[in-house]
Amino acid sequence: MAKKLLMGNEAFAHAALEAGVNVVAGYPGTPSSELVETVAKLHADGAARDVHVEWSTNEKAALEVLAGASYCGARALFTCKQVGLNVASDALMSLNYVGVRGGCVLFVADDPGPISSQTEQDTRRFAAFAKVPVLDPSTPDEGFAMMKAAFDLSERYDTPVIVRPTTRICHASTFFEVEPETHGRPLPEDGFQKNPKWVIFPKRAYEGHGQINRRLARIAWDYDNDPALARFNQVVEGGGEGAPRVGIVTGGVSSAYAREALALIEREAAAADLSVPAWRLLAVGTPYPFPAETAAAFAEGLTDVIVFEELDSVLEEEMLKLAGVRHLSLRVHGKLTGAANDRGENTAEGIAGRLGRFFDRTSGTDGLADLAARTIGANHLSYEGPLPVRPPVLCAGCPHRGSFYAVKQALRGREAVLCGDIGCYTLGNAQPLDAVDTCLCMGAGITMAQGFAVAEPGKKQVAFVGDSTFFASAITGIANAVYNGHDVTFAILDNATTAMTGSQPHPGTGVTLMGERRRPIVIEEVLHGLGVQHIGFANPHSLEGSVAAARAAIDFEGPSAIIFRAPCIQLKKPDAPVVINAEACTGCKKCITAIGCPGIGFDAARRGPKSGERGQAFVDESLCDGCSLCAQVCPFGAIEGAPKAAEEGGAR
Repeated sequence: MAKKLLMGNEAFAHAALEAGVNVVAGYPGTPSSELVETVAKLHADGAARDVHVEWSTNEKAALEVLAGASYCGARALFTCKQVGLNVASDALMSLNYVGVRGGCVLFVADDPGPISSQTEQDTRRFAAFAKVPVLDPSTPDEGFAMMKAAFDLSERYDTPVIVRPTTRICHASTFFEVEPETHGRPLPEDGFQKNPKWVIFPKRAYEGHGQINRRLARIAWDYDNDPALARFNQVVEGGGEGAPRVGIVTGGVSSAYAREALALIEREAAAADLSVPAWRLLAVGTPYPFPAETAAAFAEGLTDVIVFEELDSVLEEEMLKLAGVRHLSLRVHGKLTGAANDRGENTAEGIAGRLGRFFDRTSGTDGLADLAARTIGANHLSYEGPLPVRPPVLCAGCPHRGSFYAVKQALRGREAVLCGDIGCYTLGNAQPLDAVDTCLCMGAGITMAQGFAVAEPGKKQVAFVGDSTFFASAITGIANAVYNGHDVTFAILDNATTAMTGSQPHPGTGVTLMGERRRPIVIEEVLHGLGVQHIGFANPHSLEGSVAAARAAIDFEGPSAIIFRAPCIQLKKPDAPVVINAEACTGCKKCITAIGCPGIGFDAARRGPKSGERGQAFVDESLCDGCSLCAQVCPFGAIEGAPKAAEEGGAR
């Protein structure tokens, strides 16, 4: 065994490999991406043998690949973030009815906050809706153990199993003992066996639903009684003497926060000669199906419990249901009563404050709430003023900036709706670009633009989509536009990577995680095959050519496309930064107010012959990528930098 400092996602990858996983597939999305990347790296290094790993075109494709592998007896691991499960849900709902053969684990990372997502949806809710068992780790160490247990549970009951870490578990780091080399589990010699159960006719679905209900009852029993699974539901006691009358129910990373908060309160209370009531804590690691017998034993003798969890009131509702079914004299406090956060992340300090109030209110203690508040205040900076606003922006030199600006220039004098999508380019909504009017979910901009075209035919509709999202979610919508003749323009921002989630490859790059290189799938060939009649091209760093190409696509009646093609700045070396000629700068600020590049600032104290008292722009050489878009925007030629040569192109 080798001892390594690993991020949670890296540890989950090692756990899956040690469990003998054969096939790993997913789609990148923060906070889940590092798991697949770790498997790919270990495979490339020769440390993970007989394992296939891939970034699939989207989550639905990934889960269906894994379903086929599982039917052959392979252990299969799926990865995505919480919104990615929406894309895979069609496959998951049916897969659960049909069942699996080799262990099939879904690693679905939730994003409380949300830090990098459209929604705060709770995968525990989805698991209950889909009737799929779920494990919810409170630490990376526990998640490591859960990953292995999930494969065994999946094969014991022929069911997919969800492991649901949240952002802090995925990205926390600690030391792990890991195998230096692993092998995929040998596949059964009989391979895939034809069986009517693999075909989901209505009669099969009816039978499968009954099987699901029966196995969920058995899994709940295992969660209560099987040592391999019951260990994930822990009950501990502390506080003052006597039998506890109050309890704390926690799940996921909130269990770690609650333990830290209790230790903080007890330490500070002892120093202040205050008493802390006896308490009992239940940390639930298997929220669905709910371990009711463990929870009932925990609740014995308690009058009040408070529940801390991220994100929904899942455990709180289970405790309320338990109190009703078992006729317990138990008051349950949590999100539904305002005693816990109704959204976002929990923290140890936040839980400490709420626990202090809970103890004072339910146990007759006095001063614990004030003590917790003083302690929390002492652990934080005393600054009380407003924090500076730091909205996210496109990187200096990002090719998307030129694409947005060119489309806006081409649309001057015309009413238009600009539909965005998921990716870095969502930031095109910010001023001064103001080029994204809608953003719903991956691929939706393509089809929403068609809805706008039907409802408001007098306006021009432009849908922006990145190259990775094009392959993941846009192709079907473009086919719909061609089939139904919608007058929309698709602005495809091809920067040769999946930039937002860490520069992962996609079908347009021709690079796979298995180290193979193939002919890339060419976006314009796909568009041509779908029947798009006008396809324009532009280098977004060449303003004049980009505006002309955008105008030609926008003027075309019917579905049209323009491909803005330039690499992400993370994929290339920067060019020499531009230089502002102080003699020519007038201080008009157009270089700032037109494109909003963070590489350009303004110094009101600078003086020049043409700027007078107005101040002048300046270039931050540490940020400037040398793209020269600002030089082309400046109306006075005050910015010196050779503009990029436009690529040959035009309508095809």
